[in-house]
Amino acid sequence: MADADINFYFDPVCPFCWMTSKWVRIVQAKRDYTVDWRFISLRMVNAAVDYDAQFPPEYEAGHTAGLRLLRVAARTRAEHGREAVARLHVALGTHIFDQESAADAEPGHVGTREFVDPVLAYADLPGDLADALDDPSWDEQLRAETDEALALTGKDVGTPILHFEPPAGVAFFGPVISRLPSEEQALELWDHVIGLARFPGFAELKRSLRELPQLRALGVTEDEVGKQEDWHGGSRRQKH
Repeated sequence: MADADINFYFDPVCPFCWMTSKWVRIVQAKRDYTVDWRFISLRMVNAAVDYDAQFPPEYEAGHTAGLRLLRVAARTRAEHGREAVARLHVALGTHIFDQESAADAEPGHVGTREFVDPVLAYADLPGDLADALDDPSWDEQLRAETDEALALTGKDVGTPILHFEPPAGVAFFGPVISRLPSEEQALELWDHVIGLARFPGFAELKRSLRELPQLRALGVTEDEVGKQEDWHGGSRRQKH
C-alpha cells in the first residue's frame, strides 16, 4: 500500500501496541486515513539481549509467540492482501487482550495452533494459514520489515512505530497510551502528537511512571473497560 497515509508497525503480543492501534483506528475512521499494518518483531529487536538478565520470565516466551504470529500475518498478506492483515490484527488483539479469560493463559499460548485456529476463523481467513507458525522462511521478510521500522526511528525503541505520510513524512515510536480515548480526545491527541513530531528539533518526550494498559487480559474489570468503550463513542461490545 504505497499510498497509505500511515504505516503502523506492530507486534501482536505488545499490549501498549494494541491500545495505540485502537486509538489509530478511531482516528482512521474520523479522518478517512488509509493505514498499512506492517510488521516489527520484538523477538528480533531483542535478538542479542539476554532475556534472563533483562526481562521478566514470561517475556521470551511472549516475544517468541509474537514472532510466530507475525509469520502467519506475513503469509496472510502474501496470499490474501493487506486488508486481510488488518482483519487479522483486530482478531489477534481482541483474543489476546480484550477477553478476561486471556489473563490465565501461558505467555507462549498465543503462538500455538490451538490459539490461532479460532482467531483465523474470527477473521474469516483460511485455517491453513496457521501452518506458517512453524515456517521460518517468513523470517527474512519479518527481519527486513523490522529493520525498516528501526531505520525510521533509531534502535532504542519498542512497539508500535508509526510512520505518517510515508515515505517522506515523520516517524516515531509510540505514542504509548494506556487508556482508550474518546473520539474527541482521540483526534485532539493525534493532532498534538503529529504537531510535536513535525517540529524538526523535537527529540524525545518520555516518562517511566505509567499504568498498565487498561485491557481485560491484564486484569481490568468489565466495568472499567466498558466505560472506555462508551467514551469511544458507542463502539459495539463484542462477546466471545
